[in-house]
Amino acid sequence: MLVRRSIRKLEKKYNTRAILASLLICGFVGMFSETSLNIAMTNLMEIFQIEAATAQWLTTGYLLTLGILMPFTGQLLQMFTTRQIFIASTIGLTMGTLLAAVSINFEMLMTARVLQASGMGLLLPLIFNTLLIIFPPEKRGTAMGYVGLVLSFAPAMGPAISGMIIQYYSWHFIFLLLLPLMLIGMWFGLRYLENVTEVSKQRIDIPSATLSTIGFGSIVFGFGQAGKGGGGWSDPLVLTLIIVGVIAILLFVLRQMRDQPLLNLRVFKYPMFVIGVFLVMMCMVIFMSTMIVLPMFLQTGAGLSVFITGLMLLPGSALNGIIQMISGRLFDKYGPKWVIIPGLLIVIMVLWFFTTLTPASSIGLIIALHMILAGGIALIWPASQTTALNQLPAKLYSHGSAVLNTMMQVIGAMGTAVAVSILSSGKNKYLSTSFTPTHSEEIANAITVGAQNVFVIMMVIAFIGFIVGLFVRRSNETNSKVKSMH
Repeated sequence: MLVRRSIRKLEKKYNTRAILASLLICGFVGMFSETSLNIAMTNLMEIFQIEAATAQWLTTGYLLTLGILMPFTGQLLQMFTTRQIFIASTIGLTMGTLLAAVSINFEMLMTARVLQASGMGLLLPLIFNTLLIIFPPEKRGTAMGYVGLVLSFAPAMGPAISGMIIQYYSWHFIFLLLLPLMLIGMWFGLRYLENVTEVSKQRIDIPSATLSTIGFGSIVFGFGQAGKGGGGWSDPLVLTLIIVGVIAILLFVLRQMRDQPLLNLRVFKYPMFVIGVFLVMMCMVIFMSTMIVLPMFLQTGAGLSVFITGLMLLPGSALNGIIQMISGRLFDKYGPKWVIIPGLLIVIMVLWFFTTLTPASSIGLIIALHMILAGGIALIWPASQTTALNQLPAKLYSHGSAVLNTMMQVIGAMGTAVAVSILSSGKNKYLSTSFTPTHSEEIANAITVGAQNVFVIMMVIAFIGFIVGLFVRRSNETNSKVKSMH
């Protein structure tokens, strides 16, 4: 009780609404940017004269940069003040957004994406860590619901809004329109965000940093190379990259057993954290795979325009945002299981329907399926995230959010690369047996087969998630653990 009162005092000390608004506005820009180019891939391939596997690095590279940077954030959040991290992250996001808006070639745009991801890599764990401190446990579900609104609603809105922009303007306007929003978020932060953590002397472990960069970088790059065709997964370069990456990560994990780890892996001693992280990763893989495969199917397979594709994705994005807010409140009232399990059943059912789509499928059916899938993911994501972080003691908040975000982004990057690889493999296999492989109808059928293969794999992953979700429960240990620290 004493700890709860002290936490409530902390909540009164800070302007929680203004702080939340600032962090979420800036987070919205970063997460919107993450998927905003998915629907423009076909156009960018023609403009820059690049292949699909190269173009998808505009998304994969963004996620990879996040994955490489985030293992450092657990210590960075302890080395620098809240405001210092906020300023550094928003400068990176702003510079990247501005460069993307004026890019004239693939190299400039790729550099812009890395800058954006660098800023977002600092901002994401800052959001989680700050909210865990300024909100008491009984209100975190609602707060995380708003965070979930940004983390899934914003990237879901990316293709929809971008599709409408591209229909009438250049893709550059996607980023030009984000700049004013970014400046508003920065202003709110500079005015209201206070330092909520104590700075302590930390030393970045260079060997750990090196192993982390090599490990995550090699694995994601290897997955990306596999999607380019050629030798595919049997390509010696792909196998070498993945093997090197796995070895580096194993060495990295062993080194984190030291007294002052770069990334404190002791968070995995908490079972609800493990289950929550797994379910969040499952959502990330399904979400990112769907958001890159579905626009390709709609444009190439179903022969729809970019504008129509964007409009079709918009209702699902809106429903996702609404349910994100409701999901957080349901979590606070009923606990995780009664929110997560229905969400998993919905996702499994919709993915099965997605495996039956053809170029002749009605627009209404596809819109309805996308809306239901977005709603199901919205039920799972914030509840799983809050369940994972709620069980941790206060001293592990920064490391818990760093681990969660690191794995989420790397798995997302790997999922995107695998989805493109499966899509390309299914497409190429179909066309290799076709008598008219250059005919538009055959290309549409080939894309459809590849997309169906992706949705089958996603359905299997969702079923595994359902089994894991049966073991989820509300954590009753948070208060006692916090109390023991005081």
